Amino acid sequence: MEETWRAVDVYFEEKLATTDETMEHILKKNEEAEMPSIEVSRAHGKMLHLMAKMAKAKTILEIGTHGGFSTVWLARALPEEGRMATFEVNPKHAEMARENIESAGISAEVEVIEGEALSTLPSILEKGYPRFDFIFIDADKENNSEYLNWALKLSKKGATIIVDNVVRRGKIIEDTDEKAVPQIRDMFDQLSKDDRIETTAIQTVGQKGYDGFLMGVVK
Repeated sequence: MEETWRAVDVYFEEKLATTDETMEHILKKNEEAEMPSIEVSRAHGKMLHLMAKMAKAKTILEIGTHGGFSTVWLARALPEEGRMATFEVNPKHAEMARENIESAGISAEVEVIEGEALSTLPSILEKGYPRFDFIFIDADKENNSEYLNWALKLSKKGATIIVDNVVRRGKIIEDTDEKAVPQIRDMFDQLSKDDRIETTAIQTVGQKGYDGFLMGVVK
């Protein structure tokens, strides 16, 4: 079955332009730098790009830059005056992301903020950013609830918030202590009582296996 999932993703790449030379260059550079292959898939990168476009986002926040693959996809959706901030805790990953962002020609629009996101998020608005129209969370899953709380504090009414890797191969419904699963379940418990955001979740399959996204619109 997983072989079929991968083959369908390849079909999408051929038919729907879910990749291009710039994005393939980023993936190749990240691989050559021996970075873990944990970025979103090509199809999901294009999905994020289209979602940011549909939201008409002028300001984007990303928590978890990695090598900048999703960053570039998202930044491409910004209008000419748009701005994006992205947080990365790993210095090597942050430097690679900066190189990839520069090679994609979007350095003017994107700021890579290096360090612990939870230490810097409280002061992000002091850096001159307005509240955000679109927020993508794809960092350490153990802190998802805290990232989500900050996303809600920093977002505009009507903003889109997306959280990656919330299904964990179906582990989310199992009674398990597997890494990150209890914390993701805590996030869902929080959302079940939170009236600040309207949410749903989708399960996904493909080159990255079986997982899913949480998505919501801030009330």
